[in-house]
Amino acid sequence: MQNYDAVGRRKNAVARVRLTPGTGKRVINKVQMKKYLQRETLEMVVEQPLQTVGLSDSFDVYVNVSGGGLSGQAGAIRHGITRALVEFDEKLRPALKTRGFLTRDPRMVERKKAGRPKARKRFQFSKR
Repeated sequence: MQNYDAVGRRKNAVARVRLTPGTGKRVINKVQMKKYLQRETLEMVVEQPLQTVGLSDSFDVYVNVSGGGLSGQAGAIRHGITRALVEFDEKLRPALKTRGFLTRDPRMVERKKAGRPKARKRFQFSKR
C-alpha cells in the first residue's frame, strides 16, 4: 500500500500529513476530525483540496499537527494535503495551484511594539 507524506505550514502551525488509499477517514492527532476541529468551517477548509480534485472518498488522511490555534492548524493541514496530492499525481497540480492551495500563506502575527498596548493600537491621546 502506497502512502503519500507531506508537511504543511500556516502561521505557527506545522502539520505532518499522510494520505493512504482508503474510504475517507480523517484522523487528526489520533482524534476524529469532527471532534478535533469543532467548527464546520474548519472542516470545510481541510476538505477543500480533496473536493477540488474529486478524491474525497478515495483517501484516508492521518495528521499530526502542532503549534498555533485551530484556524492555523486547519490551514496547515490543507497545505499538507495539497502537497501530498501533488506527490500522488502531478497532473492535479494546476487545479490546486489556481485555487491557491499550494502557496504557503505568509501572513503572521505582527509583533507588539514598545510603548503601545498592542502592535498598532495606541494609548488614548490627551492634549492637556
